[in-house]
Amino acid sequence: MHAVRLHEYGGLDTLRPEEAPDPVVPPGWVLVELRAAALNWHDCLVRRGQYPAPLPLVPGADGAGVRRDTGEDVVIVPSLWWGDRDAAPGPRFEILGDRVDGTYAELVAVPEENVLPKPAQLSWEEAAALPLAGVTAHRALFGRGGLRPGERVLILGAGGGVATFLVAFAHRAGARITVTSSSQGGIDGAVALGATAGVSYRDAGWPQAAREANDGEGFDLVIDPVGQWADALSTLRPGGRVVSFGANAAEQAEIAIRPFYFGQFDIRGTTMGSHRDFAAMLGLIDRMPDWRPVVGTVLPLDRAADAHRLLEDGGHRGKVVLTTR
Repeated sequence: MHAVRLHEYGGLDTLRPEEAPDPVVPPGWVLVELRAAALNWHDCLVRRGQYPAPLPLVPGADGAGVRRDTGEDVVIVPSLWWGDRDAAPGPRFEILGDRVDGTYAELVAVPEENVLPKPAQLSWEEAAALPLAGVTAHRALFGRGGLRPGERVLILGAGGGVATFLVAFAHRAGARITVTSSSQGGIDGAVALGATAGVSYRDAGWPQAAREANDGEGFDLVIDPVGQWADALSTLRPGGRVVSFGANAAEQAEIAIRPFYFGQFDIRGTTMGSHRDFAAMLGLIDRMPDWRPVVGTVLPLDRAADAHRLLEDGGHRGKVVLTTR
């Protein structure tokens, strides 16, 4: 098969297009002929050696293609060996493309539970853009966030890949949504997806501005993919909850304990999601026939280095997708 592989960790030049052996398909696994693979920031961390594994390695968590044994159009679930507990992944959990060859290739082998039907309304590129960011957003909102219709949600960092899914899914669920962003363009994009209002997190007083944009009230749920726990807690109404799955803004947080317990607040961690979360997400998408993931750039597989450069340079909108066709 043709693939992009890492023989060493490091810069963009480590992404090497080449001919590679076809995947071995163990019992209980299936082979997928990939049509498209989407990128995530996680892929850049893999390339740099954040998750060291035996090399060579085919990176890539997201993909969509045709299941070779049945001919079905499928989308890849990138959570490997989640386990039976919905509360948290088991000890063997990892992401496809970390240590097991991933989707920057014409073929990929995955456990049978890690393929689900491709939504018919989505193109190959749109379906490939869905998995990691989509299931992360769905689990954050519903599996961990417990979002209910009519609740008020604050989403931090609109404009990022996961944030576009968060806004779209929360809107479909009947939530009232406020966002933060570094730019008016990010706010406008979120409003186009269903947000009611947005504020700039570059302003020191953004937590109060967010409350004012929410009719002066606190939020039922704050989704924090950046690690701003203290500010996120300050925007909650009593009994509210924060769901956290990132630490780009801060690796540590200092919070006041008494206001936390008097406010009856929750802070809940999450990451990725199981194939059960993924199936629930696909059920939601079935009720969103006019919605599409935002695909910004489509490149051929051999230009994986250029695709990584787009992610690292920033400023692009929508998912970056590689196509094998």
